[in-house]
Amino acid sequence: MKKKFAIPGDQIRRLIPSMGYCYATDRITVDGCVVGYMYREEPEQGGDSGWRFFAGDETQEYVDDAANTELYDVNTIVNYDKSIIRLLSTPPPCAYERTGKAAVWTEIAVDDENLEDD
Repeated sequence: MKKKFAIPGDQIRRLIPSMGYCYATDRITVDGCVVGYMYREEPEQGGDSGWRFFAGDETQEYVDDAANTELYDVNTIVNYDKSIIRLLSTPPPCAYERTGKAAVWTEIAVDDENLEDD
């Protein structure tokens, strides 16, 4: 099944310098949700930024289904949510979530080994 993205590919603009690829769920790219939870782990291989993006309301069952997550250029996800730009230079391991009514980014204490469980 071909995915229908909330922002068509021809509308994606270069907003940040290239920093590699990331993983993001369909809740962001298909459903058009803003990023609600993001973490960065050590890159898996060359070209991997280490960033992983979620709307924050995904169930474990949803995340476990590989069809709901894709590889994207980090710039693509920035087009969906520009508020993440200021956090992208944070070295791994790190994690952030939106909190409060104002949806402010809050850094979460992480244990690098636990990042892969999300």
